[in-house]
Amino acid sequence: MASLNVSSVLVVLFLTCWAVMATKGNDQIIKENNCESKMCLPCVLEAFTSIFNTGSISSKCCGELVVLGKVCHSALVKRTLENPLFKDLNPTKIIAKSIQTWNNCLALIDSPSPST
Repeated sequence: MASLNVSSVLVVLFLTCWAVMATKGNDQIIKENNCESKMCLPCVLEAFTSIFNTGSISSKCCGELVVLGKVCHSALVKRTLENPLFKDLNPTKIIAKSIQTWNNCLALIDSPSPST
């Protein structure tokens, strides 16, 4: 019976530690990765418009977005969705647009430029 209690405690401890790691706050991720200083303001606005509204993002700003990194990109989008000003938005659609913008920028940056 004692081994069952020890096993149960270990399982609960493991799940608790995993949950804490999995829910690392977006603010903490942004701070640890210095995310807010990696893109210029005009590119931040382009990316924001592309994801949260209707618009496109230039190749220059796609380059900055890719340099920003996927971890920062995701954390910034999720933090924006946590803001009460954006409570009426559909998070599923925004996350999908965020992923689409990321993938489009990644493809644009990774593709060879046409020869002139």
